[in-house]
Amino acid sequence: MKLVDDVRAVLEASPEVAAILGLGPFEGFHDLAGGLLSSLCKTPALNQAVTEAYRDNALAEMTAYDITETARRNFEPGGAASALLFSRGVQAIMGHRVAHKYWVDGNTTMALALKAAFGRAFSTDIHPAAQIGAGLWLDHGLGFVVGETSIIEEDVSIWHNVTLGSTLTNSGPRRHPHIGTGAVIGAGAILLGNIKIGAHANIAAGAVVVQDVAQNALVVGAKATVRGDAQVSFVEREGTRK
Repeated sequence: MKLVDDVRAVLEASPEVAAILGLGPFEGFHDLAGGLLSSLCKTPALNQAVTEAYRDNALAEMTAYDITETARRNFEPGGAASALLFSRGVQAIMGHRVAHKYWVDGNTTMALALKAAFGRAFSTDIHPAAQIGAGLWLDHGLGFVVGETSIIEEDVSIWHNVTLGSTLTNSGPRRHPHIGTGAVIGAGAILLGNIKIGAHANIAAGAVVVQDVAQNALVVGAKATVRGDAQVSFVEREGTRK
């Protein structure tokens, strides 16, 4: 893979960068991914889990596309190699792809452990069951929260502090947002419930979205209004104790 050769060239030219990242020699993308993520997470035991996951060529190719698209859309200095080495968003999605593979393979305990480890390192909380298509550009990555039944299609672009959550009133099999191909979601946007964001729609920074958005549409703004009595509580109310 050309990306592996490009990363090796960067590190050979700047051994001090390899030392900062804690990266030693590596043979292929699976080896590079394991070394990088385990070092960034300060958890050596992650190396084997990540390396084994990325022996899957399809998974490696999907991540390579994520990296290439991040470099292209973000005008990343140093191209794809720098995006892999230095982009928190790329690294967070790599972690999710590993956790998701373990989840799909039936090892849910390992998947949740990986989610916890990557979440601590990258300040994200992405449920390992969430489905994320190829070509996600997660800019900055910080504060990205994704619920269990969320679906993100291909070539989506998302900024920091975005939440794909539930309304807490639906316990069904589809209770989180479905983001269509090519959608762009600005920083701090909150999308709640079983809603569909159409292909190539734009969700402005800070928007709160609780209903479907048509393809190619732009939605802006957030305004809280009274809509009746509260429906959700996680504490016992007076008169309900037994």
